This record gives sequence, C-alpha cells and structure tokens, in this order.
Amino acid sequence: MVRLIALAVALVLASVCQSTPQPVPTPTPSPSPHTAVADAVLQQSEVPNGLNLCAGSGPFDAYITNLQSSQPELAGRLNDQWLSLRTQGATGAAISLYSSNDSACTAELASISKSKSAAAFVAVFADEGQADRAWQTGVLGFTPPAPGELPPGLSRGTPTGLGPSAWIYDRSPVRLACWHKSVFVALVVLTNLDLNAFRAATAAVNARLN
Repeated sequence: MVRLIALAVALVLASVCQSTPQPVPTPTPSPSPHTAVADAVLQQSEVPNGLNLCAGSGPFDAYITNLQSSQPELAGRLNDQWLSLRTQGATGAAISLYSSNDSACTAELASISKSKSAAAFVAVFADEGQADRAWQTGVLGFTPPAPGELPPGLSRGTPTGLGPSAWIYDRSPVRLACWHKSVFVALVVLTNLDLNAFRAATAAVNARLN
C-alpha cells in the first residue's frame, strides 16, 4: 500500500512539472553597427546650394593621393598626420569637401580664401578610449585648447552643443568644430558660410556618430 501511495505522488509531481511552462531565455540584443565613415561625413543635401562635391572626396587615403600632384607638401603633411592617427588606433577615415570654386578643393583646411567651402573629416577607432586620446592629441593638426585657455572665438565643452569632448573656433570667415563621440573623431570646417550653415553641418555629422 505504501508503495502505491508513493507511486501516485510521483505521478502527480511529474504531471505538475510537465504542465509548468519553463522560462524562455531572452536573447541578448546585438549592438547596432557603427556608422560607416563614408556615411558619417557631410552629404550633398546637407550643404548650401552652390557648393559642389570636390574630386578626392571619399576614403582619406584616396584624398591624399589626389593631392600629391598639385599639393605635394600638403599631401605629405596630411599623410604623416593620418599615419599618426592610425598608430593611435584609427581603422578607417573619410573626408567630404564641397566648394563654390574648384581651386578650394585642393587648399589646406581652414585656409582663408574667397570661395565658399564646407569639409568634414571622420575617423573611426577600435574603441572609445583610443578615439578620446587621439582627439586630445589633435586631429589633422587641429589640437584642442589647453584647459582654461579660451582665446577670442573659441568655445569648449557642453556649450558647443557637441558634448564635453568638443571645441569650436568661430572667427569669420572660418568656422571649425572638432570633437570625439563614441569610437569616432570628427572635424568640420566651413569657410565664408554663415552660422546657420555651420550649425546644420555639425549637427548632421554628430547625429550619425554612434
């Protein structure tokens, strides 16, 4: 009799276990892929009318190669600066340039001219720490000001609208922003364009840096 009771209890327990739904493990969501640098830079629809895409825009290596025949000294300097970023962990970079005059397409970034122009450079790194350190040491020769150093036309940090790791130089005719976000460093330079165009350009690039 005892054995029959034990058997009955075992059957009841087995039935309960089988009828109780088992929790289904929730899959860990995959992280969103980072934006490709070619997509992160300024696009044609984001610059004022009258500016045309310059030859050489695209991968930064190709941009440097395009400059070698007309601006060998500038090409050599940019190549050294790009190698420096790569030694700090950069895995890719792109640049887009738009200008009202073809002559500005091969000019040094932030150089003063009568042409209207807009340029954006974005480099991607293996991790956020590398991107931050590269930004602090300078991007294509543009180095953030020392803490407490704010000459006329320069602002830094949250007031720029681009986050704490950002600085802006705004002295007409040149407007320039350089910042670090996620695994990216970005540089946007506008010449002979108004403040609204500058804000729109930096906001467009910043929104894609994930």
